Amino acid sequence: MADRPYDYLSALGARIAIARNELGMSQAKMAEALGISLRAYQSYELGKRSIPVEALVELNRQFNVDLNWILLGAEAVRMTHDIAALEEFEVALDKHLSESGTKLKSEKRGAIAARWYRSFLEGKEIAMDDVHTWIELLRE
Repeated sequence: MADRPYDYLSALGARIAIARNELGMSQAKMAEALGISLRAYQSYELGKRSIPVEALVELNRQFNVDLNWILLGAEAVRMTHDIAALEEFEVALDKHLSESGTKLKSEKRGAIAARWYRSFLEGKEIAMDDVHTWIELLRE
């Protein structure tokens, strides 16, 4: 069952207020930073009106506020998780290349990492044995 718009706006407003508080800013300072009137900003925090996209973009641009959390109440931990997985893959790839004495041009190595990462984002796990096959195909 879908939430009523007011319930959504109340929760959205509460998350905006929490973000502002965590930044240690007054409502007036936040409104000024976002380029909106204090009265409009207060109506967003109170859940009376939806915050415009432009203000959300500014909130993210200036303060690196997680918009996924502001809009949906869910943290965007995926970015950190994805980068950690990519780093782990690249370490494993470098280790394999070093141990096997295989040399690859950087663009070929990059293509392997990009293909693996794309599959990772799509939720299709690629076994390192398959990556080793790619390496053999691209070997210099």
